[in-house]
Amino acid sequence: MAQAHRLDCESAVGDCRFIIQSENEEETIELAKTHMRDVHGKDYAVEELRSEYLKIV
Repeated sequence: MAQAHRLDCESAVGDCRFIIQSENEEETIELAKTHMRDVHGKDYAVEELRSEYLKIV
């Protein structure tokens, strides 16, 4: 079974239930960056998302 990359927006923002999960790490990061910018008005660096919020499940 392939590992999935998961980012739970609640861990970054606190009051958002948006969750991204994909087998493709780049896709997960790109969707997270877009969501954070469009919904929360925040820009996160790829490395910041990867090291602080991305989990492998």
